Amino acid sequence: MIEPQDAAARRAVPPVICYPNDTLPQPDLALYDSARAGAVKVTEVQVAPRDAASFRVEAGQFFRITSVDGPQVGDLNLWNAADLTERFYSGKTRALHGTHITRGERMWSSLPSLRPMATITDDTLRWYGFDSFGGSVHDVIGTRCDPYTGNLLAGGQYHHCCHSNLIRALADETGLPLHEAERHVHDVLNVFMCTGFTRATGQYFMKASPVRPGDYLEFFAEIDLIGALSACPGGDCSTQHSSDVAACYPLLVEVFAPTPGALKGWGSPALNGYDRTHGRGPVAGRAG
Repeated sequence: MIEPQDAAARRAVPPVICYPNDTLPQPDLALYDSARAGAVKVTEVQVAPRDAASFRVEAGQFFRITSVDGPQVGDLNLWNAADLTERFYSGKTRALHGTHITRGERMWSSLPSLRPMATITDDTLRWYGFDSFGGSVHDVIGTRCDPYTGNLLAGGQYHHCCHSNLIRALADETGLPLHEAERHVHDVLNVFMCTGFTRATGQYFMKASPVRPGDYLEFFAEIDLIGALSACPGGDCSTQHSSDVAACYPLLVEVFAPTPGALKGWGSPALNGYDRTHGRGPVAGRAG
């Protein structure tokens, strides 16, 4: 293929940020930090290697995901506890914040709600930044390892990938049959996973996670949540997905409740303010 004469000039056009985020509503991190200082643990769940577990967090509580025994990544799904159709929207979170998220950034919910579900308040791997390969931690660019892609690329039936793990966890939490629970499982926040895109081909890559026992990622629940976390069968994702031979370790989820009055002035974010008319007049009976 012959390049056009102006190829260099076309490549040199500077980029434009798609969604300037300086007008996003900002979390009151000072308030959250103050509330967290006096919070007490109310529950915990340990997620077994190559499996998933669910948990519930009330609006105004904190939840922490910790590496406990060895380097391990986790795939996190979140839902509105009262409405499973409002769920974490990884694509919009990526568009608003970037490919990887950390303290002060938020997990946004799906359309039409589009509001903060959870805010990251602490991250012991924040020091990692971006490495020389373009890799960073806690990505919203990957999907989740699943049996369909595994079957497509390699054949076989593998049932303990993150997609299937999350389905079982949600089904057990809600009583839904597996086929209905599967409709609600969605693209994840890859907790502790170190990922990026190759410079030459733009392919999604993973590398050994820098997480070590005691590292954690902590969140503030902006609304009542159901969460599900899968301890990925790839372990620290230094070799391959969906493996029965990778070293895998448990993850710990803890929930903390602030003392009464610690969040004075705070309230759950409202649903997105767009009127949903889409150019065709008012929507009858729409609830706020």
